[in-house]
Amino acid sequence: MNQDLAYTSLKDDLTRRGFAVTTLAAGFALAVQPVSAQTVTTDTKDLEAGEVKIPTPDGQIPAYRAMPAKGGPFPVILVVQEIFGVHEHIKDICRRLAKLGYLAIAPELYARQGDVSKMTDFGKIISEVVSKVPDAQVMSDLDATVAWVKASGKGDTSRLGVTGFCWGGRIVWLYAAHNKDVKAGVAWYGRLADKSDKLHPKQPIDVVDSLKAPVLGLYGGADQGIPVESVERMQAALKKAGKPSEIVLYPETPHGFHADYRPSYRKDKAEDGWKRLLEWFKKNGVA
Repeated sequence: MNQDLAYTSLKDDLTRRGFAVTTLAAGFALAVQPVSAQTVTTDTKDLEAGEVKIPTPDGQIPAYRAMPAKGGPFPVILVVQEIFGVHEHIKDICRRLAKLGYLAIAPELYARQGDVSKMTDFGKIISEVVSKVPDAQVMSDLDATVAWVKASGKGDTSRLGVTGFCWGGRIVWLYAAHNKDVKAGVAWYGRLADKSDKLHPKQPIDVVDSLKAPVLGLYGGADQGIPVESVERMQAALKKAGKPSEIVLYPETPHGFHADYRPSYRKDKAEDGWKRLLEWFKKNGVA
């Protein structure tokens, strides 16, 4: 099935299904409570920040957008959610980027499948919602988000970047292979090699030859869910393909090291990764 037919089939399926999430969650997802005392909080001073609605072929999805209150059009960064959806931490990431002059936007990519913000069982989050989110749907929703930003006149989509965390880290690699307009991506500890299925037919290691933009991967050497072996395989594949992407592997560092609201947070690695992110975007025309 070609891409156009896949999207048509997907659209028909989604039209029948409807939307489970029509507005973003407030605060942090229940599954990550209690929130750590070291949580970083970014204010909205001099920003325009809040929920917006993104039109899609089958309706609309909520998203969080933050940008400077004055000026524009601004360079654009898509922020792809963690496994817990667009909760407070992802919103804060958008505000941090907006403070630096970006229009940052995080669409709720589980909107049709379920509201994970109110779920406490990690296993059920995976089995009942996340596993049912098709990659084709995610690509289409990110495309719709870019189109909405462009139409708003506030974002300069010729300077388009994408970053994502955990579940979203994997999506960064896929989207960099999907959208020719992406200038650069930064993937935080997203899976690189995994079992494929009908809804998730390809993994990042399968799309190396198709990458249309350089991706910076930020990974932990002590990540229990992403073996170092898979990171090394990805590094070798990128080198063989002659792609300008890079992967930084932080020794003795766990999964979720940028998540300042969780015990996995590693301040020094998170700050180093953030610095690298900003340099990567600037170097590759997202500034």
